[in-house]
Amino acid sequence: MPQIAFPPPDPAILARREDIVAGLAAILPADGLIADLAGRRAFETDALTAYRRPPLAVALPRSVEEVAAVMRFCRDAGVNVVPRGAGTSLSGGAIPQEDAIVLGLSKLNRILEVNLADRYARVQAGVTNLAISEAVAADGFFYAPDPSSQLACTIGGNVGMNSGGAHCLKYGVTVNNLIGVKLVAVDGEILEFGGPQPDAPGLDWLGVVCGGEGPLGVVVEATVKLIRAAEGARPVLFGFDSCADASRCVAAIIAAGIVPVAMEYMDKPAIAICENFAKAGYPLDVEAMLIVEVEGGEAEMAAELERIAAIAKTHGVRVIRESMSAMESAQIWKGRKSAFGATGRVADYICMDGTVPTSRLPEALDRVGEICASYGLRVANVFHAGDGNMHPLILYDVNDPEQQRKAEAAGMDVLRMSVALGGSLTGEHGVGIEKRDLMSCQFSPADLAQQKRVRAAFDPQARLNPAKVFPLEGGAA
Repeated sequence: MPQIAFPPPDPAILARREDIVAGLAAILPADGLIADLAGRRAFETDALTAYRRPPLAVALPRSVEEVAAVMRFCRDAGVNVVPRGAGTSLSGGAIPQEDAIVLGLSKLNRILEVNLADRYARVQAGVTNLAISEAVAADGFFYAPDPSSQLACTIGGNVGMNSGGAHCLKYGVTVNNLIGVKLVAVDGEILEFGGPQPDAPGLDWLGVVCGGEGPLGVVVEATVKLIRAAEGARPVLFGFDSCADASRCVAAIIAAGIVPVAMEYMDKPAIAICENFAKAGYPLDVEAMLIVEVEGGEAEMAAELERIAAIAKTHGVRVIRESMSAMESAQIWKGRKSAFGATGRVADYICMDGTVPTSRLPEALDRVGEICASYGLRVANVFHAGDGNMHPLILYDVNDPEQQRKAEAAGMDVLRMSVALGGSLTGEHGVGIEKRDLMSCQFSPADLAQQKRVRAAFDPQARLNPAKVFPLEGGAA
């Protein structure tokens, strides 16, 4: 049976459901409230689909003021609130409970300001990640963080989980590209941290809000950096006869002081899955593959690729295939960006998100294979190799409770291994409910107590995105 526990819903809140829905209806327009069971079921889970809880109701505000009104009402009514963007969270960060409302931000979807002179954009939380780059591409700019779900995932969720992506090796994850947020606190107060002005005075709360997963407030706007696009970019495929050679090559490239714009890893099962879907021209006769992308002028790219190829040759590279056109580059990245969806055509899977130092990648990959084999499960590895952010896809049958139990247990072992090797429980997916009960593997009781005190300063009753991040009182499930 699934192992992640939820706290029991408050029967007093459930008994007052009709009154709570009526109170929300007085705040929101008719199309801003979903109360019927069929409608609520669309919001009962996120991308961690093994767990589902229909919410009490779903609020879909159209403005910051409506968000604030909903938060004030829920505070007064003692109702928990679960903020939700596009629901692409792989760690269960947006899964509700029966005594909580979902506060969906999809209608806050406007780009409010683009300032190319000072290189920033101010956007509402429901704007998709990709929409920012599309809005400024014609002017030669882009927004750097690019999760695989960038077509659907929204900036509010990206801020909550500190999302990354393939090109974050060079440009950093969300926190490195975020300069301001507007959020609504649990009592409905509207707060602003940071902004386009350089070195804003006061305490720097951006690093707490970004990656905080929601308990400090509901992010309704974000001000993000815009970056001038490089003159050119070129991905190259490197194929190896062993996973160890490929992972040692990654460590050697980073150790040489070379920072490509992206460096992605796939093992043989992942290569076959992605090639079957995207027809990207991936080599099917290798055990592991790297996609390394460089950018700049022609001479700059040629020089950097020459250095990278020389390192790859010392690690037994067998296939080197350079993109020769924009269309070919797009196909190469289509295969990588489609990895999760393509894998879903083959089997159900759990995607882990631990990080390890790049020097420990060979050992980590061996251990992942051993762990999954010990449970009788298959695994496909596809991940951001340059910063050691591993994404083993543990394959199983969701209709088989015993396989689900084994998949979850294997995933937890992989995360414990990541921490033991000097890494982290999460690189970009967040803790959510998935890794909540492993937080004590990485943090001491004093560390966790301090984090809880920061949360309590913003949300004393723990009503905002409850049962996430921190182990439940009374111990883990």
